[in-house]
Amino acid sequence: MHGLAKWTWALAATMIGQTLAGPIASKHGPIRVHPGGPRDIVVTKDDTLNGTFIGGTVKVDGLLQSASAAGTGQLPLAIVNNMAGSTDGQINCYVAGQDTSGNVVLLASDGTWYYPPGTTSGVPVVIDADLALPLGAEGSTTTITLPDYIVSGRVYIADGTLQFFVVTNGAGGAALVQPSPVNPSDPNAAVNWGFVELTNTADGGLYANISYVDFVGIILGMSLLGTDGSTQTALGLGADAVAQICAALVSQTASDGYPWSSLCMTDSSGNYLRALAPYDFIADNNGDAFSDYFTDYINSVWSTFSSSPLTVDTQTDAGEVACTTGGSDTLTCGNDNRGYAQPSAGDIFGCNTGPFALQSGDNAVHYAVVPRLCAAFNRGTLLLSGGDVQPGLPATDYYTTAPSNYYSKFVHDNEVDGKGYAFSYDDVNPAGENESGTVSSPIAQTLTITVGGPSS
Repeated sequence: MHGLAKWTWALAATMIGQTLAGPIASKHGPIRVHPGGPRDIVVTKDDTLNGTFIGGTVKVDGLLQSASAAGTGQLPLAIVNNMAGSTDGQINCYVAGQDTSGNVVLLASDGTWYYPPGTTSGVPVVIDADLALPLGAEGSTTTITLPDYIVSGRVYIADGTLQFFVVTNGAGGAALVQPSPVNPSDPNAAVNWGFVELTNTADGGLYANISYVDFVGIILGMSLLGTDGSTQTALGLGADAVAQICAALVSQTASDGYPWSSLCMTDSSGNYLRALAPYDFIADNNGDAFSDYFTDYINSVWSTFSSSPLTVDTQTDAGEVACTTGGSDTLTCGNDNRGYAQPSAGDIFGCNTGPFALQSGDNAVHYAVVPRLCAAFNRGTLLLSGGDVQPGLPATDYYTTAPSNYYSKFVHDNEVDGKGYAFSYDDVNPAGENESGTVSSPIAQTLTITVGGPSS
């Protein structure tokens, strides 16, 4: 889901990121945003979408046709505005993704797909098109229909106006540059925004999720109505969740001295805009942050499972596998093609680097152990009674001991129904539990998105 491996288009952009990193991180306090221009954008793979840029046309059976001639797969989005005090047109919706041919698309204000032009520019170029879809005032519902199937889509909601850009991807193509939650100099940094992720295809149907893996911004929830009348919900966070999460993170810094409070971003008046996940803070602001946070815990885990086994339930045909360190620096699991070195804090928070990085050739057991082991570290359950079986403990035991991923804890504390990813493998749970915040159906009729908290 993330990785944040950067490539930059100019030394200036790199230096901007480096200049911000040290002083901000050393304060152990919320980061105040200061929006810039295109040259202040730091391009990361998480904030870009690659595809074919064909400037308003699409190939069908080898012939260029207008974009409106392509396919079917319309999906109504009913967007409920619960933002307190919001007026007509204050809240805007944007949709970005790929069509089923891999072309990058955005939803234009006239309800058709807009195909942004490509570019060879190394500096992001703003997309000059009418992409804002304004919502009605507080209490209203606005229906927006996606004109066709969409892959890797995002439905953005913003209290204000967002800008999108295109930039060369350095490999002979172009990329769509989307708003960045982690860069305090991003042109969109002062806007309160967030998104719902979705993919809707003819073969797979609709899959949508609320993800807090990277950050928490504007408050969103959703429900999915199927053509058979069935309903699935992921209610999201409470209306004041960002302020509550940031207050808890500030308190946690006061308690243990780690830079949890620096995960929060504020506007020029000091109002909280968003909270970043710790992995994103480490990767984008301070590589040394939290560096020793898990050290003692990791050593205790390695010692505990030196001779007595850690049992990992793969929840697949492979069943349960026994893992031990045997007094070495490597945790080895039965039938796994390779072992696990001791992870760093960044490895644990991100779940996709170090021992948790998946490689081509890894077998099914390895693919099953990685998410379950990383989830256990984030939730601090490995040394609890019953923690020698993963996953095994209920959600009530998650984050009950230090060290834990307190960002994830505070996010879940503020979720109305406990659903919504707060780290990459938050869908790892014992059978019968689901904390992932996903909805999916092959017979989707309407996806409803609530803005500003659940409807009363």
